[in-house]
Parts: sequence; structure tokens; C-alpha cells
Amino acid sequence: MTLQVLKHGLDGTDAEIIRALTDNARMSMRDLAERVGMSAPSVTERVRRLEEAGIIRGYTLDIDMRALGYPLQAIVRIRPLPGQMHVVERMIEAIPEFVECDKVTGEDCFVARLCLQKIEDLDDILSGILERAMTNSAIIKATAIDRRMPPL
Repeated sequence: MTLQVLKHGLDGTDAEIIRALTDNARMSMRDLAERVGMSAPSVTERVRRLEEAGIIRGYTLDIDMRALGYPLQAIVRIRPLPGQMHVVERMIEAIPEFVECDKVTGEDCFVARLCLQKIEDLDDILSGILERAMTNSAIIKATAIDRRMPPL
């Protein structure tokens, strides 16, 4: 177990619950209990405690962007011009094609993921930002590792 797991007071059963829910967040408490070898009421209580501790923050959907008509994705590094950071951040928030954005250290202030219906949309989407920031884009060819849990 990692130091962070120990710090939060998690044990092996908690880690197994988290792994199971990461695999299938819609798993019933009965199925989850069976997977970790506990009763449904006991596992329900553990899940409630993990939620209250803020370890489980929510349950999400895994959406296939291609099926929604967005066959392309891009990673965009964004470096606001001096004095424009908050303006650029609000601009990114207002563009629905940006599906993720992280503030980062280094020369670029933001690293964002953008969904595109066609490659020609990239310039149109970024045009407003280019007045207030420099960008560097890379089209995603494939995802080598899907988002996953760190070791527990």
C-alpha cells in the first residue's frame, strides 16, 4: 500500500472496493459485496464512508466521443499572453469542445483536451483564444493508456 492509502486509513478491502467501482461504477451493492467477500450492508457502509471521506467523489459515464460525432481529439498547450491568464481560462471554460483542462507548471499555463468533428474545426475553435494566448496543438492518434487508478 502507498503512503497516501495508509494516510486515509484504507485497508485492502477498501482498495478492492475502489478497484471494483472503477471497473464498473454501476455495480450493485450485492455484486460488489460478493466480489469483495462481504455482506451487502457492510459493503454499503464502506462505500458510504469512502464517499464521506471524499475518496469517492462521484460516479461518471465513459462516453465514446466517436459515437457522439467527435472522431478527433487534440491536446492543446496554451500559453496566455501577459496579464491574460484569467481571461483565457474563462474562454476555455466557455468553449464546450474543451472537455478537460489542467493548469500546469512550466512555460504553458494550460494543457487541455479538445474534441473535434473534423480537423478544420481546430482553427475555428482556437481563433478567439489566439488573440490572447499562444497555442500548440497535437492531434491524438490513439490512447495508449486509458485513465486508470494509481496503485492502491
